[in-house]
Amino acid sequence: MSDAIRPPAETPAGDEISVTMTARGMPPIEAGSPRDRGKGPFRRMVLRGATVIDGTGSPPNGPMDIVVENGRITEMVLVGVPKMKIDPARRPAKGDFEIDCHGKWVTPGFIDCHVHTGIFLHAANGEQAPADYVYRLWLAHGITTVRDMGSMNGLGWTLRQKAASEANEIVAPRIMAYAYFPAVDEWLKVLHTPEEGRAWMRAVAERGADGVKFFGAPPAIFKAALAEAKDVGLRTGCHHQHMALASLNALTTAGWGLTSTEHFYGVPEAMFERSRIQAYPPNYQFMDEYVRYNSSSQNFLSAAEPGSARWNETLDRFLDLDHTFVPTLAILEANRDLMRARRADWHDKYTHKNVWDYFEPQRGGHGSYWYEWSTRNEVEWKEHFRRWSAFVRDYKNKGGRVCPASDAGFIYQIYGFGFIRDLEWFQEAGFHPLEIIRAATLSGAELMGLTEETGTVATGKCADLLVHQENPLEDLKYLYGTGALRLNDDKGRTEWRRGLQYTICNGVVYDPAELLADVREIVARSWDGTSIDTKLGQDEA
Repeated sequence: MSDAIRPPAETPAGDEISVTMTARGMPPIEAGSPRDRGKGPFRRMVLRGATVIDGTGSPPNGPMDIVVENGRITEMVLVGVPKMKIDPARRPAKGDFEIDCHGKWVTPGFIDCHVHTGIFLHAANGEQAPADYVYRLWLAHGITTVRDMGSMNGLGWTLRQKAASEANEIVAPRIMAYAYFPAVDEWLKVLHTPEEGRAWMRAVAERGADGVKFFGAPPAIFKAALAEAKDVGLRTGCHHQHMALASLNALTTAGWGLTSTEHFYGVPEAMFERSRIQAYPPNYQFMDEYVRYNSSSQNFLSAAEPGSARWNETLDRFLDLDHTFVPTLAILEANRDLMRARRADWHDKYTHKNVWDYFEPQRGGHGSYWYEWSTRNEVEWKEHFRRWSAFVRDYKNKGGRVCPASDAGFIYQIYGFGFIRDLEWFQEAGFHPLEIIRAATLSGAELMGLTEETGTVATGKCADLLVHQENPLEDLKYLYGTGALRLNDDKGRTEWRRGLQYTICNGVVYDPAELLADVREIVARSWDGTSIDTKLGQDEA
């Protein structure tokens, strides 16, 4: 790393990456603006007559009245039997604010376990989409808690946004701030010894970080840092970068105390039977992302067969370690069907121009490797998805924890929409809809140590709740901001039907329709009168 972009020695632990990017001329993301949406929190709010899907995996129950006082659930009262008149005497007292939930469903707020609030990589044209764009898309899709993996705008920036969200000063979900561990490669390597790794861990814990994201590190430093993280109460996740896989895999780091494996990297390597390392092609260059992703689809082909003794042995070892997988299935969907991901229904109105410009093929942009993508690539990635989906399904069936996450902002996946697409992938992988809701709520809370605060609909929990006009167990597509395409037989035409009526985050009631309107306005301004369709037409001409 040149001295021009090396973080200064006095940089607070956790802010190294933001200092480096500022030195490279990458502008910081615009912080969330003062709250201008949402009602409450109220002294007393009552949700009346809801059918409750509580997030534990239990089937729906109701009708139920839910009382929220000063942002916390204080009563849950079963007030009758479906399709029978409710005796008013059974109902809790009137609230300052009430929501009629008769014929509707209430679930816990969703938890997106791998996000990037903003990241320097979106600055392809010198600017980033504002945080308001990201936050409002999250809340409009029912996401009330996010795990910011890396705090790429700097730990200080992320902690300030976290505090503002907790105080209901900005329109944003609860933010869990995970700092980036700077010891992976020469691009941002400021830690060189195990003791430096331990000291850095202590420093970010003192600053208030909730956890740390690794991309890998020299084994001695990685192992020491994980031990220190446990001592200071930090949770950890790792995107096992290819450059580190020759010396460690996901099972190795899980054995050292890593909390979660992000994506799939390092998992097939724990089951390799014909070699110890990936069969890299002779032309492999890690920084050439087409070559990298062209070969990544081969990893599971070198691993144990699904259902084999080695496969099940590996699953059991992860299970014994109480390890969590955050597979981010949807983020790589374009690898198996580029056209579908590139022309998804929501891009026209909800994809910010700066984000779209970053998605398009370019050398050096992470996830923008489409300059040679082929039918062969898509066929190979379909087989990868089959095996990776089988792994997370089998882990779930053995009792393991698997959490949905979007990792949006890359590879034609945008915020909010990408999370719902990940839930659909869970269903394709073999999860029952009730298991999907549990994974998106309780499992995420368990991963982050938040079960006393959120993750289920229960007395004493924070009021992170979603009110659905359509049953999410029937069709996850109702959760999209665009809604599900349906035929209205009475009118003889199609319509888009959205299911989410209210997102309640920390006791504040948000209207997703208002938030989506705000996003459409932000996006329209970013395009300045030029649509994605127009741009595509110009490019194709």
